[in-house]
Amino acid sequence: MNMYSGKQTFKLFTGTVLLAALTALAPVQAQTQKAKPALVQQANQVLDLAVKQYKLMAQHLPDSLLPRSTNTDGSLMTSNSRWWCSGFYPGTLLYLYEYKKDASLKTEALKRLALIENEKNNKGTHDLGFMMYCSFGNAYRLFKDPAYKEVLLTSARSLCTRFNPTVGCIKSWDHGAFTFPVIIDNMMNLELLTWASRTSGDGSFAKIAKTHANTTIKNHFRPDYSSYHVIDYDGATGAVLQKKTHQGAADSSAWSRGQAWGLYGYTMMYRETKDKAYLDQAKHIADFILNNPNLPEDMIPYWDYDAPGIPDVPRDASAGAVAASALLELSRYTTGKDATRYWKAAEKMLTSLSSPAYLAKEGENNDFILMHSVGSFPHKSEVDVPLSYADYYFVEALLRYKQWGK
Repeated sequence: MNMYSGKQTFKLFTGTVLLAALTALAPVQAQTQKAKPALVQQANQVLDLAVKQYKLMAQHLPDSLLPRSTNTDGSLMTSNSRWWCSGFYPGTLLYLYEYKKDASLKTEALKRLALIENEKNNKGTHDLGFMMYCSFGNAYRLFKDPAYKEVLLTSARSLCTRFNPTVGCIKSWDHGAFTFPVIIDNMMNLELLTWASRTSGDGSFAKIAKTHANTTIKNHFRPDYSSYHVIDYDGATGAVLQKKTHQGAADSSAWSRGQAWGLYGYTMMYRETKDKAYLDQAKHIADFILNNPNLPEDMIPYWDYDAPGIPDVPRDASAGAVAASALLELSRYTTGKDATRYWKAAEKMLTSLSSPAYLAKEGENNDFILMHSVGSFPHKSEVDVPLSYADYYFVEALLRYKQWGK
């Protein structure tokens, strides 16, 4: 989520064991890329539309609920605070407030933050990064309210209760026919932990984040750097029991949003640690995506890169939005042809998402910004609909493009 790199200072705490602090002691050397004036203008137009859509959303949304998607009958699908997507709506509002400085966006964001604050104590989910860092993390970054910092630190402590040192990972689910499942999505929740170490000086948060990232590199990826969706571990021994999918086309397939989660997660981990292994992993994942023969011409992925029936299968705009945001950041940590290639790929993705093929018209699409995302195709859940997280990462990517392309 963090859009800016800066000099960060950490305390080292010693006790019976010396806690390792993050190694992010210096700013990342950013590779400069220039934004296209025409795409910046288009980004501003899209962001203006997004502001209008989310102000309409605020009018139509019940006070006690949060937007999720569209129901099969076309009505707005909502959720309570416990749904893993609960932080994206206030997070998007805060990004749009940052862009437009419209006080009504801030008011609505703070109203919805109050709905989800108690999730800081939720130890039953691995998604606290999505839920709390995308919402309260943006709020703290913008407003520096110490109360928001405490919410985030409590959230980080709750997330850490799910870490098993024998496995070396944070457990994703407490349900389903798995023993100790870990999904690639979980890479996205590590930013909450790196932030917590940076803010508190307690290196244990960062140690958990790095251990989880390292274990995921070891077990989640195939030789071509595509990712399994679910690795099931033995919680007592740490042994890998199964390599499966839950939302992909097959256990052996490359579920498109999962590849984007991995790309974003390892790019973020490089930003936070400067560990070259994470940069290398991010580059390999990017190359898998960009060189994939099943990546469409407009660069918005099908819901799975190996989906049966390509090209006559749904696209996943959310996978495109997450990948675009990650590629913009990855371009800053690479040089030469790689940096240019990642930046230009993100430009093409953003251009496609900003076109009528994916961008909603004002007052339509249940007030979401993007159309044509896929939640879980195998479960016939949220297929070819708007999704709150597609909007969040799309807005983030547009703001990054404007900021970093100056």
